[in-house]
Amino acid sequence: MREAWDIIIAPVVTEKSAGQMEAGNVYTFIVANDANKIEIGHAVQKLWDVTVKDVRTMRYAGKAKRAVMGRMSRSQAKGRRPSYKKAVVQLAEGDHIELYEAG
Repeated sequence: MREAWDIIIAPVVTEKSAGQMEAGNVYTFIVANDANKIEIGHAVQKLWDVTVKDVRTMRYAGKAKRAVMGRMSRSQAKGRRPSYKKAVVQLAEGDHIELYEAG
């Protein structure tokens, strides 16, 4: 089995995810593209010593990057943003993860 830090890449901290953290005990993470729900649940339990109730995953395709100067650019940009996988993890009642210190 892989290490937990190889599965969980980064937390997602946005207004929507912060609201879900407070209201429904739901946390969002960027995870490895080949990780499945079982591996994600075990990794969260191992890293933060909590009980995982539910795991939902979503895949996002990378978008084409825009040209630097818009229409005035001589050549189109040929790059893409990377694809990634996001996991939404719901914890059992009474458990919480301290992702950052509010000060």
